[in-house]
Amino acid sequence: MSWPAAAGERRGPLAGVRVLDLSRILAGPFSTQIMADLGADVIKVERPGAGDETRRWGPPFAASGAAAYFYACNRGRRSIALDLRTPEDRAIVLDLAAAADVLLENFLPGTMERLGLGDEVLSARNERLVHGVISGYGHDSSRAAWPLLDFVAQAHAGILSVTGPDPQTNTKAGVPIADLSAGLYMAIGVLAALREAAATGRGRRVEVSLAEACASLLTNQAMNHLIGGLEPRASGNTHPNVAPYQIIEAQDRPIAIAATSDAQFSSLCRVVGLPELAGDPRFSSNERRVTNREQLEGILAGRLHSRAARDWVRELNEAGVAAALINTVSEMLADPDTRAGLVAELPDGTRQIRTPIRLGRDPLPLASPPPELGEHSVEIREHGRKRGPAAAIPAVAVSPRDRCAWR
Repeated sequence: MSWPAAAGERRGPLAGVRVLDLSRILAGPFSTQIMADLGADVIKVERPGAGDETRRWGPPFAASGAAAYFYACNRGRRSIALDLRTPEDRAIVLDLAAAADVLLENFLPGTMERLGLGDEVLSARNERLVHGVISGYGHDSSRAAWPLLDFVAQAHAGILSVTGPDPQTNTKAGVPIADLSAGLYMAIGVLAALREAAATGRGRRVEVSLAEACASLLTNQAMNHLIGGLEPRASGNTHPNVAPYQIIEAQDRPIAIAATSDAQFSSLCRVVGLPELAGDPRFSSNERRVTNREQLEGILAGRLHSRAARDWVRELNEAGVAAALINTVSEMLADPDTRAGLVAELPDGTRQIRTPIRLGRDPLPLASPPPELGEHSVEIREHGRKRGPAAAIPAVAVSPRDRCAWR
């Protein structure tokens, strides 16, 4: 089987790149959605009758019947329903992999090998293939066989310990940052491997684990420990290294303010009518402002309470000090800049959040709505039959663990 042509022309820097997506839920589909938005032709393999679990992760549901969650990370692709427990359908996967540039999966460790789809088999069929693997803890980890989902990944990675109103209230991030960061890292790794494959003629395995992707987001918090020996803990909306960098109440609602330099702090002081505060020995350097954060917050709050939040936000930004309202999701989506640049409408009328990459000054177009389960199975199978019978592969023993991995 050669790669079946898509119905419409794909455009973008990844036009011509063929991606076989065996992944499910979020990290993998999010990564391949980025590739699709950049022009890649993505075929999603799903289990017959069930498909990706996120199709049912609602309410709410779109008019198509698929959950809003599924719409978040599955646009711009075709869907074929295949049961990888059968030799016939595994043969189709192998033939598609032979014509693909990228294969992405997130099975439990060992599952691909037990299905006869391991690295050696894939490489023998297509030495240029980039094999993307998203795992929980990493195949080399002592925890490799353990399951992992985003919330648990955030707990393991220390994110819960530095998030929340205080050290006693461990709190997860409001979005699945372990999955999303793993998907982003995978897209970056795949692009690097594709460039290498173009130069050398050989692909390679690219692996990203949720645990490591999430832990890497600790950035300055991790360095506070590695260099300073500190034990970072949750401190609400303040910054461990900078002040003022926090939420302060205005007359009608809170605003977020971030002044990260002495010059910005001086501008903030001028805007609130306290220019002498910049020279106050308690606040004359960032280190002193961090030490005396509570005193500084009290002084600033006393001034900000005098006017409406929107007025302060406008004046602060015009003076070069970053400040914003604490928007709800609906307020953010109603913002004119957001509506113009980030929210787009699919051909079926469903609104989506774009991949926030601009090529030149142009946002990336949205190719097509998320497919129905197996929507393109017939055309892909018919293409294979026209090319001749799929290469036969032997039956393999599928354990209950593999059935769990291929839910």
